Amino acid sequence: MGWVLMNERELHRVGVLTEIIEARRSVASGAALLGLTARHTRRLVERYRRSGAAGLVHGHRNRPSNRRRPASLRQQALALLREHYPGYGPTLASEALLERHGLRVPRETLRGWMREDGLWLTRAQRRRFHQSRPRREHFGELVQVDGSEHRWFGPEHPACTLLVFVDDATSRLMQLRFVPSEST
Repeated sequence: MGWVLMNERELHRVGVLTEIIEARRSVASGAALLGLTARHTRRLVERYRRSGAAGLVHGHRNRPSNRRRPASLRQQALALLREHYPGYGPTLASEALLERHGLRVPRETLRGWMREDGLWLTRAQRRRFHQSRPRREHFGELVQVDGSEHRWFGPEHPACTLLVFVDDATSRLMQLRFVPSEST
């Protein structure tokens, strides 16, 4: 007998089914623990006796999906995208492939293919363009004000806002002031 790769849920099932077979646990309590019916638990016990731990592994593991698109369609779509539509996003690319080339590829399928092929970046992967503003040259030229509302003096006192005045050129704190709200 060879190795059997199992996930945590399947390993848990093996332990519970072993306890049932060794009569250390009833079928009803095992079923409750696994979140299954007693009838299905009896079927699993029988399958475990017949095939061992390998019988509990899902039958579709390591098999391609029956909904998988052909590899040739993927290659054709990605080649067209590289050649004709390099800057297109998945939605526009899907529409263009259908209208101009007769290829029907769902937007989300195309998004996955483009991501795997490096033609599309997820939002988290995209560079964020934030142009930093140069600091002012002289002290006092620009003073930035920010407020932070909090219960600064304890939970029994009302919340108030701390206003902070910061010089842009030197980053020096110019003034700190407690006020009722930031709008004052």
